Amino acid sequence: CRQLFCLPSVLSSVPSPVLKWGQPLDRDTPVKAKRQRRVAGRCGREASVDLVVWLQPSRSAQLEEIENLLANNELIGDFSKPHLLPTVEGKDPALKYISPGTLAAVLRGHFSSIIESSIVVDCRYPYEYEGGHIKGAVNLPLQRDVEEFLLEQPFVPLDASRRAIIIFHCEFSVERGPNMCKFLRQRDRSCHEYPELHYPELYVLKGGYREFFFQFPSHCEPRDYRPMEHPAFKEELRRFRGQSR
Repeated sequence: CRQLFCLPSVLSSVPSPVLKWGQPLDRDTPVKAKRQRRVAGRCGREASVDLVVWLQPSRSAQLEEIENLLANNELIGDFSKPHLLPTVEGKDPALKYISPGTLAAVLRGHFSSIIESSIVVDCRYPYEYEGGHIKGAVNLPLQRDVEEFLLEQPFVPLDASRRAIIIFHCEFSVERGPNMCKFLRQRDRSCHEYPELHYPELYVLKGGYREFFFQFPSHCEPRDYRPMEHPAFKEELRRFRGQSR
């Protein structure tokens, strides 16, 4: 029976415990797994040996941690890196909003060493855009416009270390801009194996064109603001609302 107390020989004869998928695991902590094995010899008794196993994080636990980071606004849509631009609280918690000041900083080139391409998508109707828009913004008022401009030939950075960001807005960034942002993410997801994306970093301009124009009119051309419900464009409003539906 003295053979039972020869710890090295007993340990070497005991197989490694098998961990079943779905069991709750302590992350990166040693866990004791008790196993019994009949030891050959005259005694024929059972020896109980405590084994210490170091458990690595399971894949499901890693995905859960990533999702938690996303919920805290820390990672972009493909989970590859944190958001570059500082965000502010907005109406839809599922979207990332930036202030007019942050957009002005992007337009001035303050992030040019990191951003390879930045696209400002103006989701207002053409008569609003023609009455005044952010310099360099593209007017994409309909979903088919977004698909044709952004998904048929995606703007992918040539340098993997740099970024392509898209900033959506409408007049107030309450409905058209946020909805178009969510539409692009949905269509982008459908083109890839999760979580890959053409455009993992999307933002919405809080306050929309109206707020941006009043704060930074020098970044607008023409330097003017035409509201959606302008009395001279009632027919255009009715027509584009019908196309949006």
